[in-house]
Amino acid sequence: MMMTKQLTDTPIEEKIEAIQAGDIVLQNEILQTYKPFIAKCVSEVCKRYIDPKKDDEFSVGLMAFNDAIFSYEQDKGSSFLSFAKLVVKRKVIDYIRYHQKRPNLLSLDEINDAEQMENPLVIAAAKEKHQIEAENIKRKEEIALFNEKLKTYRLTLEELTKASPKHRDARESAVQVAYILYLDSELSEYVYRKKKLPIKKLLKKVEVSKKTLERNRKFIIAIFIVLSSEYAYLKDYLKDYLKDVE
Repeated sequence: MMMTKQLTDTPIEEKIEAIQAGDIVLQNEILQTYKPFIAKCVSEVCKRYIDPKKDDEFSVGLMAFNDAIFSYEQDKGSSFLSFAKLVVKRKVIDYIRYHQKRPNLLSLDEINDAEQMENPLVIAAAKEKHQIEAENIKRKEEIALFNEKLKTYRLTLEELTKASPKHRDARESAVQVAYILYLDSELSEYVYRKKKLPIKKLLKKVEVSKKTLERNRKFIIAIFIVLSSEYAYLKDYLKDYLKDVE
């Protein structure tokens, strides 16, 4: 009886530390115990009653709570439950927005205003983690769109990886060729229409050999596609290569 009371009185932060050290039994216990807490957090976002057995949003919240267990850092100074609440709400918002459900859900700004957490460092850490995760999702979506675009030119990401110039100076040269191609409306139109490089006309505008153009053809087309589309993350990769020609 005494042992049970001691376990119950143990601060949740200590339990989280034990779970992070590998206590799976305690992890399951915490997840079970805090289901009402999770449902309440999710309900505040969705602005409706959440049924743990039926609503997908609760499952998202449960997984987010579990993520919070392993990403929580006690030395940041805030309580675990304050941190977990923020993580759960942000994950549920991302899920709802992705699936375009209930546009009147609680906004991130409303969450930040409502949740006055004890330590601003924890807020900053949670925001940074959320931002990184959101950017990773957007980056994956962008790569998927890029891959689909490549297919219209009969190219694949795997093929492009093998065809990319191995040396930096060769990559720089190929990127600059693609940029010149992109800026020339006549040559660009040829690429859009024919789905291939206008080698003869391009040779009059660049200082590389026909052999080099043909060898780097796939890579040049891929860079041209990036420059011609709204690929923010892929364009960011090209910044260093383009700074000398812009």
